[in-house]
Amino acid sequence: MSPANLDEITANLFAESTQAVDSAEERISPAPYFRWQAAICRLVAAVLLIPGVPLVACIILLVRLTSRGPAIYRQIRVGKNGRTFHMYKIRSMRIDAEAMTGPAWTLENDPRITRLGRVLRKLHLDELPQLWNVVMGEMNLFGPRPERPEFTHVLAKEIPGFLDRLAVLPGITGLAQINLPPDSDMNSVRRKLVLDLEYIDTANLLLDVRMFACTLLRMIGLPGALAMRVMRLERTPEIEEDSTSGQQQHECRTPNTIVSTAEGQPGSNGSAESNGHTKPTSTSRDCQKVSSAAHVDSTP
Repeated sequence: MSPANLDEITANLFAESTQAVDSAEERISPAPYFRWQAAICRLVAAVLLIPGVPLVACIILLVRLTSRGPAIYRQIRVGKNGRTFHMYKIRSMRIDAEAMTGPAWTLENDPRITRLGRVLRKLHLDELPQLWNVVMGEMNLFGPRPERPEFTHVLAKEIPGFLDRLAVLPGITGLAQINLPPDSDMNSVRRKLVLDLEYIDTANLLLDVRMFACTLLRMIGLPGALAMRVMRLERTPEIEEDSTSGQQQHECRTPNTIVSTAEGQPGSNGSAESNGHTKPTSTSRDCQKVSSAAHVDSTP
């Protein structure tokens, strides 16, 4: 499925979702803070780029010296109101990361991550180029993380209300990313959605300042759990989970397996890097990989 087709599908799904709740009481209404949050974030991002550009330049040099391929890559992501944009990152995986698998999630000890890439991911330095996305008005510093279109159209059909998170600009980090590990199954996506919607409903300047401080504390080596306690950001989202075997088997499905089933073959959007691991070929194998990913550290 081509990026253009996915872009159209995502836009149509968002439009249908908006129409479906147009007159309903549960339609999401972003906090008033979002009226001026973008202006603040763009200003802060521009200031951060002053020391950030030399740092990115040094990292680019290290990436080029330690692995072949470009140091900066761009990837299509879904932004506010379903509009797609190119998000920039420092490459932390091999250049051929998606050659055989297509779009997929990252799991624990992914062999495609380079040695330098593991350090960059641990310190979240691979996200620094996204400051440019913020300056350009495509992202905010804080908000729901932007998903790939290959997964967005799948998750929108599998999880009610998933597209509500597109009511605001996506963020470099957010309440969900600070509290929860990377997505590993549908229930993990549902948990993050709870926190994304909480943020959209209650966002304010003080909350953003606390998340910014928490991210800085984690970057300098403070354990994530301690940083969250200090900044009073701990959240435990609750969702309804069906314990029946049939539902459990259903929940083990991830966008990787659903996309693979729908297309009949691995697909790729041409990016130099993925979010994931080898695409599973059956539900049982996918469940095993989901289980192995349960202890992956959070990556805002």
